[in-house]
Amino acid sequence: MPTYNKLVRDKIPEIIKNTGKYFKTEILSNNRYIEELKTKLNAEITEYQETTTDTNALEELADVLELMHALAGVHGTSFDEIEKLRKEKAAKRGGFTDRIFLIEVEG
Repeated sequence: MPTYNKLVRDKIPEIIKNTGKYFKTEILSNNRYIEELKTKLNAEITEYQETTTDTNALEELADVLELMHALAGVHGTSFDEIEKLRKEKAAKRGGFTDRIFLIEVEG
């Protein structure tokens, strides 16, 4: 039986059960949950970086976004609050749409 030892989406056990396969899960403590969310976020970002098509990139970005929603919750806020912070930072410092690549600053 393959061993995964990774955080999975909430409906994965139900999906596995519907295939008639045996599985084992555990409910994580809050600290371990945060660690596993961070691990999963790194994995999804790596998967995004390795994509070669827009379709695959969008799928991976959707996974990253889902993890951001979960991480907002464990840090005691909502994704809407994070979006508010993002907008405030963008208003003060700009976004990344102009493709500016800083080479150096003298003195």
